[in-house]
Amino acid sequence: MAIKKSQLYSTLWKSCDELRGGMDASQYKDYILVLLFVKYISDRYGEEQDSVIEVPKGKKLGEGGSFKDMIYWKNKAEIGDNLNLIIGRLAKANDLTGIITVANFNDPDKLGKGKDMMDRLTNLIALFENPALNFSKNRADGDDILGDAYEYLMRNFATESGKSKGQFYTPSEVSRILAKVVGISKSVSQDQTIYDPTCGSGSLLLKAADEAPEGITIYGQEKDNATRALAVMNMWLHQYPDAEIWQDNTLSTPYFKNKLDGLETFDFVVANPPFSDKAWGNGFNPEEDPYQRFDNYGVPPSKNGDYAYLLHVIRSLKGKGKAAVILPHGVLFRGNAEATIRKNLIKTGYIKGIIGLPANLFYGTGIPACIIIIIDKEGAAGRKAIFIMDASKGFIKDGNKNRLREQDIHKIVAIFNNQDKRDSKYARLVSHQDIEKNEYNLNIPRYIDGQEIEDIQDIEAHLLGGIPNRDIEQLDHFWTVFPNLRKVLLTKSERPDYSQLRVGKEAIKPTIFSNPEFVGFLTEMKGIFASWDKKFNPYLKGLTQNCQPKKVIIQIAEKLLADYTDKPLIDKYDMYQHLMNYWAATMKDDCYIISEDGWAAEMYLVYSDKDKEKKKPKGWDCDLVPKELVINRYFDAEKRAIIALETERDAFIQALEELVEEHSGEDGLFTEVINDKGNISKGDVAKRIKLIKGNKVDREELAVLQQWIKINNAIAATKKKIKEAEEDLDEKLIAKYKVLTPEEIKVLVVDDKWMASLRKDIHGEIDRVSQRLTQRISDLAERYEYTMPALADRVVAMRNKVSVHLKKMGMVWKLKK
Repeated sequence: MAIKKSQLYSTLWKSCDELRGGMDASQYKDYILVLLFVKYISDRYGEEQDSVIEVPKGKKLGEGGSFKDMIYWKNKAEIGDNLNLIIGRLAKANDLTGIITVANFNDPDKLGKGKDMMDRLTNLIALFENPALNFSKNRADGDDILGDAYEYLMRNFATESGKSKGQFYTPSEVSRILAKVVGISKSVSQDQTIYDPTCGSGSLLLKAADEAPEGITIYGQEKDNATRALAVMNMWLHQYPDAEIWQDNTLSTPYFKNKLDGLETFDFVVANPPFSDKAWGNGFNPEEDPYQRFDNYGVPPSKNGDYAYLLHVIRSLKGKGKAAVILPHGVLFRGNAEATIRKNLIKTGYIKGIIGLPANLFYGTGIPACIIIIIDKEGAAGRKAIFIMDASKGFIKDGNKNRLREQDIHKIVAIFNNQDKRDSKYARLVSHQDIEKNEYNLNIPRYIDGQEIEDIQDIEAHLLGGIPNRDIEQLDHFWTVFPNLRKVLLTKSERPDYSQLRVGKEAIKPTIFSNPEFVGFLTEMKGIFASWDKKFNPYLKGLTQNCQPKKVIIQIAEKLLADYTDKPLIDKYDMYQHLMNYWAATMKDDCYIISEDGWAAEMYLVYSDKDKEKKKPKGWDCDLVPKELVINRYFDAEKRAIIALETERDAFIQALEELVEEHSGEDGLFTEVINDKGNISKGDVAKRIKLIKGNKVDREELAVLQQWIKINNAIAATKKKIKEAEEDLDEKLIAKYKVLTPEEIKVLVVDDKWMASLRKDIHGEIDRVSQRLTQRISDLAERYEYTMPALADRVVAMRNKVSVHLKKMGMVWKLKK
């Protein structure tokens, strides 16, 4: 049975729980990623002959270099030392010493001593031993599940490592933007090259390489040796074992050089250098840089290396090369030496664009950053403008960080690549002449006014009444679509520049919702989704094993985005986001299941978390076709019968609670049967009835207790009926699952699950259009409903009314002047 992608992630993350307490969170990766690497290599190449990757075999189990050898040492005292030996053998056979041999699996300070270490490592191996983590083949051709799992772990490691140790990972969302705006999708040969001079764990390089349709040759350099090891493992796990990743200081000791001992140049460069590196000049004299990186620009300040890295990138580009670099916003406006460099750089025409990002995206800092795009040095002389974008407001909160949504990524990429200037509050093409007038300051707010329109209170309207036309005209995007609706809702006031409501405040919503123009708009917008459903329903039902989920979502999402493009009042990216949210939550897992198992409703037993031995299942389920879908389509009558019984049970329970409440208290009739915990048991009530039966004095108590027994028996009987009905339904369900045909499963999944959920979300977004208009008109009506003089009169009237009541009560009240 295929494991859900999300379940794979959670299983891997559980492995970190075995390491907690013994080491800093930043060190988890040194252990977990090595085990993931060994498991992957063993599954993928362990049984292959003459493979490019050798998995050493020992004379007997436990003496080789595979994951199976690791399993042999579970629950043995020598497990730590032997894990080191196994990893060492695999490393030596594949020239990976220093890459996968960083972690010490026999370190008592980190892993505990004696049995503690043995149990911890045994449990760790057991998690990776899960049959679902079988990487002997790609689960979906073209979809790198292992690589994605690695990225998932890296993101979580960066989150847990804290502010000072998350620099090894560039958020995947940001990496994707760089990969798409730098133009790698237009590369034509695998011989073309991509380079990252500060590659960290390699995530940015890999996201960029994924955009190359014909493949690409990867180069990277990383200063930290342990982080370089992560990058190498990352390359192997993503099927790029030939990527060349070097460890050294890029600025002082660049590794990649040409035959003349100058810097090697590349077709594409992407980089996320350390922000404002204060030690960038260590190891060489920037004033005498042998690679001429700062010639004609100026030497960056000694305590801030942002421009040093940018100029290194520019020097590493071929004449028609393209680069995208993440830097802190300060590079756009800081003065002194950086102002000189910025001026000289702008004059070259190298800068194609600047994209301002939201604050708090990165794991090492909360400051906002920008992307600087450098394109075509040879043709730069003719470039006389820079495309500037303010994408700082598009994000979602994710814990203590901000995160770009799918809609934010798509919008940034589409607008930059198309140089779309229609929304001047989001993007503008700014001439060098205008930049020169601003003394070469590139601070984005100087060129893009992203301020929201202020909601101003109108003093005259508060004094004399009416709704300001200024506020009404801010709703022109609605009135353009519903021209007659404005006339129905509003009329001119006696004073110019003001209007009055034509309907009562309570009638605003029904007036809008019943308006023919509005009804027609809703019908048209919902019809777009119906057409999209009609087009892709057969396509989705036609998915087969080995389908490629990543290609599936691109195809269906791009069409939905296109269908809602240029539609009034609708933000196409909001529609796109609903689909992407549902994809991430449900559809992605389903497509991976289909890609491996086809249209099969595979049932599996469910165990409680407490049942470690997995002996007593608490039920069963099916991921692709949840029970509720089958019940709703085939067993609706049984479902309604159970609901009716549950309603009957709830009524009995309420009656019992009311009976107890009525006769509780110190002298209540239930005093003798309520235990110390405040509960009543059937046994205690029965004993009390037996004791007082026949006693004339206690007849009222007897009647109440007998009523309690009667209702309690009714509850028990109803519960029994519910249980029997549920068991009967469960038997019918199991029988139905066994005979479900692929065609029936396709209807259940595509129609009843996917499209039904998406339809609800999309229609909900469309309905919010009406809510926004209704809410704004209602707010304005309520704001100016009473004038200040009228409110003052009401205050006087209320004061006089209170005074009269106080006098009747014999109290004197005077208003202080």
